[in-house]
Amino acid sequence: MKYIPLSQSLYTENRKKFTAHLKPKSIAIFNSNDEMPFKGDQTFKFTQHPDLLWMSGIDQEQTTLVIFPDSPLPQYREVLFVRKTNEHIAIWEGHKYSQAEAQEASGIKTVLWNDAFESVVPMLMHHAEHCYLNINENDRHAWIVPYKDLRFANEWKQRFPTHKFERSGPLMAQLRSVKSDEEIKAMQKAMDITEKAFRKVLKFVKPGVMEYEIEAEIIHEFIRKRANGHAYNPIIASGASACVLHYNDNNKECKDGDLLLMDFGAEYANYAADLTRTIPVNGKFTPRQRDVYNAVLRVMRAATKMLVPGNTIEKYHIEVGKLMEQELLSLGLISTEDIKKQNPDWPAYKKYFMHGTSHFLGLDVHDIGNKYEPMRAGMIFTCEPGIYIPEESIGIRIENNILLTTKEPIDLMASIPVEADEIEELMMRQLVH
Repeated sequence: MKYIPLSQSLYTENRKKFTAHLKPKSIAIFNSNDEMPFKGDQTFKFTQHPDLLWMSGIDQEQTTLVIFPDSPLPQYREVLFVRKTNEHIAIWEGHKYSQAEAQEASGIKTVLWNDAFESVVPMLMHHAEHCYLNINENDRHAWIVPYKDLRFANEWKQRFPTHKFERSGPLMAQLRSVKSDEEIKAMQKAMDITEKAFRKVLKFVKPGVMEYEIEAEIIHEFIRKRANGHAYNPIIASGASACVLHYNDNNKECKDGDLLLMDFGAEYANYAADLTRTIPVNGKFTPRQRDVYNAVLRVMRAATKMLVPGNTIEKYHIEVGKLMEQELLSLGLISTEDIKKQNPDWPAYKKYFMHGTSHFLGLDVHDIGNKYEPMRAGMIFTCEPGIYIPEESIGIRIENNILLTTKEPIDLMASIPVEADEIEELMMRQLVH
């Protein structure tokens, strides 16, 4: 890891929060992610399962966490199983957690090598009635690969068919969606690194640069500031490519007169930032580009004010849609007749603003949370309206990350340039020099 580890107390407190929701005589099992094959004898860069990380702080492959508050043996109320290292592994792969180091990082007293799992956990299962298993229940999840947790769940249900199996997913969505002070600080760090990369890019972009050169500037700044890297595949989209929502070819030349939409964010301590800015390649918005840009900015600022406890994502998106409808009318992109004839399930404004405005943000860029329940203080959402006009090669999205509080929402990216005038001033300054 490149980042400075977060405190042991964070993970101890997180486990307490989770344990408080368990039924009596329950055991819960959390597995690390798979090491995914890449090609030849290589694997993709390992990324820890966010639930396991949230509960333990252990950012290492082949790790399992077992929680059994009612264990008849007190030493097994919390057990962490980590990969047994040796001299060969140390030479070929580098340092791995010792048992003492895993204890220090997690706050868990009983740390065993993972080859002890089969001699300990089946025995503990005999004294439990309920078993919480951790299946991916993110609403956006659409994998067809039989990942580690799914394989484990199928195996465990066959081995212990008379137990009552429970879902950890809804509990994790409830708990992880509200961020602690230390988590907010880690996310702010990711956002601060992202800001530095954006300000660097403002000094770099000009007609003739390639999208991949801009991507290179961003990752250079991320790594030198101790970020893990990108929190997601960056979108560096110039001209008409900005109208492709998940464009990430990042291989075209940025041309004079084009807009450049950049959607990127650093990951620090596995927590994500998620920024979008749209800038003029030549440092100057055309009147039409500025009009559309300011329309998006007005919607973003009005939408930010709606991110308050008690609101729901579904109601919020309906209200943001009404704001966007008025802006598109003013821009001449839709008419009152279009609105009268619209399909209620796909309003007229969706032609130019077809995605949602906000999603949960945290250990995942599209973090878990229940969008049908009221928002709560401590949640962090993106706020990212956009207008996409393919026939004009204009695609504009503006995105900041917003913390909900018991008072006013806090824009955690408020210091990042967003006004058209400020962006032009910063870009023209470097073009002049």
